[in-house]
Amino acid sequence: MDVPSDPSRTKGRFRPTPQLPRSLVNLWPPMILGTVLWFLAFAVLLITGVRGVWLWTTLAGGGLGIVGMGIMLWQRATARRGSRPTPHGL
Repeated sequence: MDVPSDPSRTKGRFRPTPQLPRSLVNLWPPMILGTVLWFLAFAVLLITGVRGVWLWTTLAGGGLGIVGMGIMLWQRATARRGSRPTPHGL
């Protein structure tokens, strides 16, 4: 596929993609909220004495939220460093 050399004169299917709004790009608020809710559910189940699969599911959900935050930090660091395989503009 040919890429035009001057993006200001492009029309049709070669128009540049507009930037997404900051509220859609910033993933930290929903990530933090979801992780906190998983740990809150774990605490409620622990206090009420519920044992079994739901207790461990909530703990795993909170743990995976923390792992996901680590992955997001890692991707952001590689994007700022300029590594090739990471998406830019995060």
